[in-house]
Amino acid sequence: MSLPDYLSAEGPRKVFAALPDSRAVGGCVRDSLAGLPVRDLDMAAPFPPRAIADRLKAAGFKVFETGLAHGTVTAVLGGVPIEVTSLRRDIATDGRHAEVEWTTDWREDAERRDFTINAMSMGADGVLHDEFGGRADLAARRVRFVGDAAQRLREDYLRALRFFRFHARYGGAEPDPVAVRAIREAVPGLARLSAERVWSELKRLMEAEDPRAALRLMAETGVLPAVLPEAGDPSRLDAALARGVADVLLRVAMLLPVGTDVAALASRLKLSGEEAARLRALHAIADAPGPSEREVGALRRFRAAARLRSEAALPAEILLVAAAQHPERDYGPLLDHLEPGPGPAFPLQGRDAVALGVPHGPRIGRLLGQVRDWWLETGASADHAASLKKLRELVERDAS
Repeated sequence: MSLPDYLSAEGPRKVFAALPDSRAVGGCVRDSLAGLPVRDLDMAAPFPPRAIADRLKAAGFKVFETGLAHGTVTAVLGGVPIEVTSLRRDIATDGRHAEVEWTTDWREDAERRDFTINAMSMGADGVLHDEFGGRADLAARRVRFVGDAAQRLREDYLRALRFFRFHARYGGAEPDPVAVRAIREAVPGLARLSAERVWSELKRLMEAEDPRAALRLMAETGVLPAVLPEAGDPSRLDAALARGVADVLLRVAMLLPVGTDVAALASRLKLSGEEAARLRALHAIADAPGPSEREVGALRRFRAAARLRSEAALPAEILLVAAAQHPERDYGPLLDHLEPGPGPAFPLQGRDAVALGVPHGPRIGRLLGQVRDWWLETGASADHAASLKKLRELVERDAS
């Protein structure tokens, strides 16, 4: 059989040559069969990790051994990385981490994987090895655990979150009932998961083309209240999805109702400083009084105020979050009149006040603040000349 394109490149061909009986495994095999782009290439081989590293170095790869203790090395050839892992079997698990030992048995390695669609492999001969019906499940848009679903979850409770991520991308309208039942019973085990892994899985779920059905299923099984109790109804994402917005932080901000303690959420899930700042800014703006339903001038004020608050989001994002927070308002006309680019920039700076004879000090900030308020109230449309005229009037009045 002929090899698919992703296995015909120089890198995988050299891995096959250096490591007899090695195979491509997991996501690359799954996505190739699903007709999706193959982004990351993972391979496995029936050798201990040290032997894998040595053989790949001898074959001309640059080898990084950062995951050697877990059986994985990263082999790079021509700038293209390939993850290569020893075949493994679990000898002990604690609900998140596994103690493993190396094996040469491909079925043992496949048995420890999470879902049937991730347990397929393909060797240098192009033959698909599918021990658990992953190809049929992929065709049926069914995400199913390998073997006993409850056991797979007891081994690693993160698999509950992974199920929803994979269901959002590969699943159909009806989820596997055995998986759903096992996940519902496994909810208490989610408390064992680290905040970083929970947040990572939530972000990857929110990257899905349409995560709403998966989010609703998470709510029904008790998973969403366990990991993101602040979340509102997934229908809050309707406007963003209708407009093709894929930004994860924006989607999360839209999912959070008015009054959410975003700082506490960011601390609990250990968001990065940048993520936390952006989420707080988005939510603070959305919590503030929104623009008039139909006045484009109000939208300009809203966008300008966002820019003054150092909001990093695009103006469309700001308004989408506001629309999610205030569904009773008709934001449609304003959304239709959004201009590209950032909101209007306040045209004056401190040097303008200095040029009018105002000495350096707090008076400059006070005067500029007054002009800025006037600029916002008049639709954030006054240019530099008009704003300077207003500043001059205030300076003269202040001096009289």
